[in-house]
Amino acid sequence: MAPKPAPKSAEKKGKKEFVHPEAKHARKNAIKNAFAIEPISAFYIFIGANLIAALFSPIQDCDETFNYWEPTHYLSHGYGLQTWEYSPDYAIRSWLYIAIHAVGANMRRLLPHSDKVAEFYFLRYLLAFACALCQTLMWRAVCLALNPRVGLIFIVALVSSAGNFHASTAYLPSSFAMYMAMLGAAAFMNWRGGIKTSQGMFWFAVGGVLGWPFAAALCAPFVFEEAFFAVLSDQERFFESFFRLMRGAVSAVVLIAVDAGINTFFYKKFEVVTWNIIKYNILSPDGGPSLYGTEPWTFYFRNLLLNFNIWFILALLSLPLFLVQKLISRRATGETFQSGLRTFVFLAPFYMWLAIFTLQPHKEERFMYPAYPFLALNAALALHTLLTVFGNADPKTSLAGRIPARIKLALVGLALVASVDVGIARIYGLYSGYHAPLSVYAPLAEAGARGDTVCFGRDWYRFPSSYFLPRDIHAKFVRSEFRGLLPGEFSEARTGFGFWSGTWLPTSGLNGRNEEDPGKYVDVRSCVFLVDTHFPGRQRAASEPDYGMDKERWEEVECVPFLDAERTHFLARALWVPDWEVVPERFRRKWGRHCLLRQRK
Repeated sequence: MAPKPAPKSAEKKGKKEFVHPEAKHARKNAIKNAFAIEPISAFYIFIGANLIAALFSPIQDCDETFNYWEPTHYLSHGYGLQTWEYSPDYAIRSWLYIAIHAVGANMRRLLPHSDKVAEFYFLRYLLAFACALCQTLMWRAVCLALNPRVGLIFIVALVSSAGNFHASTAYLPSSFAMYMAMLGAAAFMNWRGGIKTSQGMFWFAVGGVLGWPFAAALCAPFVFEEAFFAVLSDQERFFESFFRLMRGAVSAVVLIAVDAGINTFFYKKFEVVTWNIIKYNILSPDGGPSLYGTEPWTFYFRNLLLNFNIWFILALLSLPLFLVQKLISRRATGETFQSGLRTFVFLAPFYMWLAIFTLQPHKEERFMYPAYPFLALNAALALHTLLTVFGNADPKTSLAGRIPARIKLALVGLALVASVDVGIARIYGLYSGYHAPLSVYAPLAEAGARGDTVCFGRDWYRFPSSYFLPRDIHAKFVRSEFRGLLPGEFSEARTGFGFWSGTWLPTSGLNGRNEEDPGKYVDVRSCVFLVDTHFPGRQRAASEPDYGMDKERWEEVECVPFLDAERTHFLARALWVPDWEVVPERFRRKWGRHCLLRQRK
């Protein structure tokens, strides 16, 4: 009698099941394709998130109003507020950057039902589109150079973060530099069709010259990679690398020359604004940007944790995880030295940027904007590494390997959903708490008349720009406890050859030392309208009376709820917390009122 064949389980007991290499390759491709999406789908996701920001994001920084929206308003409408940075005596702002955006805003006039508020939001929509295009190109480069799963995580990390909500449509050079950094990184990362060093350097140069000079430093790791491999290459490849670097450097010089030419037209004297900015921030004998406040070294860590939650933690862990994977893992990764160095280069910009600006005493949230895409990239790489280790863990040697695949998927999914929910709660909390300055001026279209003034005291820094005031209604300032330098006004004179004489005519009372100029104030009796915020129970200085409480002199035109940050618990300030009875009183948000007042005749 013939012996019975051994069961299949017994056959597998003695030796491992053979898997053909092509089957392994097919399995890997199937996993990759599971995370791959079409570029147009990625663009729709990015543009959707950015349009939400364009519609609902409050202006985070008064620098955006006075240094960018107001000069744009001047070019478009002939009047506006002027900061000392635009004085011909200092000339540290580029008029080319302003002119490009003014053209974009003025395009709205070609469409029906145009007004200044529509111009404001139309420019924001253009910024949302430009940002989404840059994000899509960088995402595509990440998918090609690394992995579609890394690209998908990159999308989630960006669109669900409050950082992207702030930066994507902010009219700031740091946001513009972020756009160009994404284009530059995409060129450096994508080697399909050839090495694109010159193109990458060009985009970083555009961000540095037209936007913010310091953002060009983000190019350094990619240029180092090119130079490093050039030194190790043969003579022919060395000269190819040299010429690529030279073409990139020449493009930067040409951009500086073009920018200098445009600014010479506006300032009526030769000015290299890029150098003026560097000189002021690094070599200024008057204290430079530190005059406007300093912060402890932990500032950016707290800020990024608030705006990116778990993604910031992952971004910080990305380099240690990469090194551990390279040095400790016993399983062969199949990567060459070149691919390992490339990954290190991709990780480096975020760490470099965070280190440089942590060391600077003057810190602002917008200074981190150019590094936001690299933060998302680092976080995506870190999570990809963790998922790979977590998913491929050997059940014989690790506890993680014994966890069923469905439970692993559920744990990772819950963590991601929690992160996205926290990001959305942060975004909605910002909008619901601080949207009042963009909402309170609507009645002026009916209540205001040409020649009226809208005055600002203690709330001067909340003014969203003259785009929210109907034609020929001007913003003015009344005395408050603030003792720094307030903006002046561009001259409306029409003299000399050329347009926009206010860009080159000298303006009195402007200085680079943040010293108060009493000439910037008007008598409150001359104000037709006044904007003030009332917070119940708060004591106010004698120079800052609660104007809304003086019913005999002032009447309310419009009041919008405004978050009282001083009386609101940190949790309710950081995230949206519903005003439900089940929520303890100390965790509920406390409110004031941001009001447009009219002086009684």
